[in-house]
Amino acid sequence: MPYFDRTGPQGQGPMTGRGMGPCGGDMGFGRRGFGRGYGRGLRSWFASPTKAQIKEGLAQYRKDLENELEQVKAEQKGLEEEK
Repeated sequence: MPYFDRTGPQGQGPMTGRGMGPCGGDMGFGRRGFGRGYGRGLRSWFASPTKAQIKEGLAQYRKDLENELEQVKAEQKGLEEEK
């Protein structure tokens, strides 16, 4: 809690953090919590990509890199012609 003004660690009011600071009360006695409703049970909200999705993403990434390389080559050529 910055400046001990009870606005929470993000300055958005109480219960935005884990309640572990000195203003959380019950100093050191079983204080567990995560604030904002995020508990330990909500891990891995997203599934892993499939192999097809990975292949498609890598192909697109390769195309993007090739396009960027062509742009760099064109810019170099333009600079060499200016000399």
